[in-house]
Amino acid sequence: MATVAEAVACEQTMACDAETASTCTGDLAGSNGASCEGCVSESPEKKPVVGLGGRRGSFRHGGTLPTAVCLSKAAIGAGVLSMAAHSAEVGLLYQLCGLAAGALLTLVSIRMIARASIDTGCWSYEDICEDLFHPSISVLTGAVNVCNCLGSGAGYLIVCGQVFQVATGANEPTRRLFVLLVGVFVCAPLALARHVSFMRHLAAGSVAALLLLVVTVVWFLGEHGQDESVTPQTLWFGPGGATIFTYMNSINNIVFAYNNQFNVPQLTGELTPQPTVRKMTVVSVITVAVCFALFGGVSVFGVLAFGVGEGQRDSLVLDLTPERKNPLVLAALIAVMFSVLTCFQFHVYPIRQFAAWAVRKARGRGADDEKSDVKYFGRSLTRWLDMASALVSVAVIILIAVVISSLKTILDFIGAFASAYISYVVPPLWVIQILRRQKGFAWNTWEVLGCMALFCLGAFFFVFGTYSAISDALAQ
Repeated sequence: MATVAEAVACEQTMACDAETASTCTGDLAGSNGASCEGCVSESPEKKPVVGLGGRRGSFRHGGTLPTAVCLSKAAIGAGVLSMAAHSAEVGLLYQLCGLAAGALLTLVSIRMIARASIDTGCWSYEDICEDLFHPSISVLTGAVNVCNCLGSGAGYLIVCGQVFQVATGANEPTRRLFVLLVGVFVCAPLALARHVSFMRHLAAGSVAALLLLVVTVVWFLGEHGQDESVTPQTLWFGPGGATIFTYMNSINNIVFAYNNQFNVPQLTGELTPQPTVRKMTVVSVITVAVCFALFGGVSVFGVLAFGVGEGQRDSLVLDLTPERKNPLVLAALIAVMFSVLTCFQFHVYPIRQFAAWAVRKARGRGADDEKSDVKYFGRSLTRWLDMASALVSVAVIILIAVVISSLKTILDFIGAFASAYISYVVPPLWVIQILRRQKGFAWNTWEVLGCMALFCLGAFFFVFGTYSAISDALAQ
């Protein structure tokens, strides 16, 4: 039977489960997690995880399956809701090819990040950049990561507001009030969770909840039949009239939808009994397979059900408005709200990591110094500052969600500007720098050339994708 002693012993064993994870304290963004009393990750010599009952569990903290579920949930969020709208503009052929390419690039990117994390012993973007480059690169990368996560979090609250409007017929001021209340009473407490894997059970439930959305779209298609605007030509190639910016914004949405790389360093460090690139590769394959199946299914059935013309609205939530009184549709809308709110902690966590890194530098403290930090009311100052940064992040996200109501616009911009940088620009640079430290490094090897190719692609997404998203937003 679990005892209080077991909760304390998790400092040495690095083996806390969900119940103990919420009670442990430690440095959120330690460069190697060694000082984290919350059992984030210590070193390759970690002991095997044992659950509270003394037995190993398949869904334990740090296991391969729960890590894959958490990483899937970090990706599957608001982006899936606008998949059908983009498919209706560019055609299924382009959309499915883009999703397949995005899946492959995500696999490569996650493997690069896991390798950099393990080789450096650092479990956050900021610490890896500092170890391989310079603190100034950490500041730049952390700032972009913060933009990425703030925009994503705002997108989730926008979805909640849309669900509330569709379900109740509320006006705009009421929607804003609802967003505010959800942010304060739901998102703020979730944002204080100590570890990413603490959310693994909720993450599994929220992924299942989004499957109900797919079922509902299929039901809508069966109930109303194929939309009259859909023909073989418009289905596969779009209705015509799409510009290069339309195609680029579709890519932006795909980049955003697959974007979960911001959680990869921390989740890699939480793997037990020890983090390895091979284990994280398995995690990435499971994650990408789940994401591709869900994104592809929504793209196909969403276009067939809602058409390629004016029937397609900002998100699937708004597309289902005509049937909002149907019990299945109402259940699906509630499931969507639950799912996107579960994503919240995954996106606030990198913001907290950057804030923790910046505070450590400002205070002149190391990643392993929290145990010696001054304590107030039983918690270290480091932990109090961590919680404060989480609450400030939630406040900013609420402000963005109240002011902006268009989901598609914000996702296109975040996908281009921040997600592309985090996913495809930084990771290949890390790997090149690691290789440069090895004896016999050469620029003309296939590995280095592959890293340079991914960097160039990410830079293109970052520059032209951002321009495309801004141009489209101004045109509207």
